[in-house]
Amino acid sequence: METPVRAAHCGKASMRDCRAVHLGRPAEALWAGPSGAGLPGGDGAGARKQRGGGATPAPARPRGDGASERCRRRGAACPPPARCPPMPDGELPVGTCPDMCPAAERARREEERRLHRFEVAPGGRRDPPRADPLRAVKEYSRPAAGQPRPPPSQLRPPAVLLATVRYLAGDVAERADASRAEVAGFVADRLRAVRLDLALQRAGDAERAVVLEAALAVLLAVVVRLGPDAAGGPADPVLLQAQVQEGFGSLRRCYAQSAGPHPRQAAFQGLFLLYNLGSVEALHEVLQLPAALRSCPALRTALAVDAAFREGNAARLFRLLRTLPYLQSCAVQCHVGRARRGALARLARALSTPKGQALPLDFMVHLLALDGLEEARDLCQAHGLPLDGEERVVFQRGRYDEKAPLPAGACELLVGSKLGGRTLEEAVMAEEEAVGVDRPKSPA
Repeated sequence: METPVRAAHCGKASMRDCRAVHLGRPAEALWAGPSGAGLPGGDGAGARKQRGGGATPAPARPRGDGASERCRRRGAACPPPARCPPMPDGELPVGTCPDMCPAAERARREEERRLHRFEVAPGGRRDPPRADPLRAVKEYSRPAAGQPRPPPSQLRPPAVLLATVRYLAGDVAERADASRAEVAGFVADRLRAVRLDLALQRAGDAERAVVLEAALAVLLAVVVRLGPDAAGGPADPVLLQAQVQEGFGSLRRCYAQSAGPHPRQAAFQGLFLLYNLGSVEALHEVLQLPAALRSCPALRTALAVDAAFREGNAARLFRLLRTLPYLQSCAVQCHVGRARRGALARLARALSTPKGQALPLDFMVHLLALDGLEEARDLCQAHGLPLDGEERVVFQRGRYDEKAPLPAGACELLVGSKLGGRTLEEAVMAEEEAVGVDRPKSPA
């Protein structure tokens, strides 16, 4: 069975980032300069060797070298290229931008007419549209190898990054005037920029973990709201899946590289396992964690869910899924359809007879945690099983098949109902506030 760890394929626009994720290297490390001192852990261009041998490669020709050559031929002196002053000993800067989007980027995107409609002041009819400083959010810009790092004025400090995540969860994710695909595409891009800003500056371990945890939680909650018909739209589910894996990679590296403590580490390590349910690699990585961490209730529950999924124990699996909190339910939602199909296949093998054997649909609803009889009928018909009236399904030998795609299910019982009347921001950030860790305070 293919899992998100293996299936995180993406289009041409982010293939390099996906390769970085699978190799355990952060996508943000692409901003390493020629000397390899761009980010901690990045090997940089200066550490690369030519293929097939250990000889030192010829230095790459810097950009603008042609213009300098023309100046030398004319006997004129060329001014040196503008560069940001290097930090001492490769030290990363501290962000100083007070806004969710730097003023320079707002002005540039205004001029280029690249503002998203979520970032324009309401009721404004100017041409070109003007950015609202309280709504504009820094967009993700792919790091270019060899380019200087952005100055501190273009980097948002952890407090502003956390406030940005809260804004995306509370004001953007709940918008009723936009499709869920449009919201997911916007939020995912801006959260990717949050992770990049954090990677390019110096921040405390606790601050870094809190921002990455909040960003990942919001991304999970937004992605789970997408329907199966979102493919090819403004938010490609496969690309979003790859970004979720990037988020897990950044957060788990933060845990591994710092001493902690991180009060929510067990919960997010459990989210990682639930999102990659059935993955041998994910289970192996979780089992390498310290025993004290594995004994935490959140991680023990995730391990129990994974075991039930592997064993094909549908009764235990869906009993556990009913008890999961909202975020954990968001993480595991992408596996629910396949788990139901596997359970239905086992029922068909056990109950099918030449004449057919009927089973009440109520039993199916309870066993597979379906949202009602209508969803149970759709599931059975999608697998070729005939119905006996409105309330029973017939298991007849040779009728079961898996040719049709899985029917789209809302997972209201297993996911949506667990919001409990809370907003997305309240559901995502409530656990963080209950922990009581020292975290950066959002600016007023």
